[in-house]
Amino acid sequence: MQRWQSALQVLEVGWFIGLAILLGILGGLWLDNKLGTRPLFIIVGLILGLVVAVVGAIKLIMPIIKVDDKGKS
Repeated sequence: MQRWQSALQVLEVGWFIGLAILLGILGGLWLDNKLGTRPLFIIVGLILGLVVAVVGAIKLIMPIIKVDDKGKS
């Protein structure tokens, strides 16, 4: 059972990373279309999406790593 929980948590991390980046790009694209500044906010949205993805992934991965460390001891 523990293996399935870890696998699902890793899958959750993957989805979180993908959605954070995608939403950042889509938000930037929407702002660029509204303001007429084509590449600016897409790049800003991508960078923000990457930052959110990295920080969120670290927060989601830390409990997985701690559970694995306890299981090995």
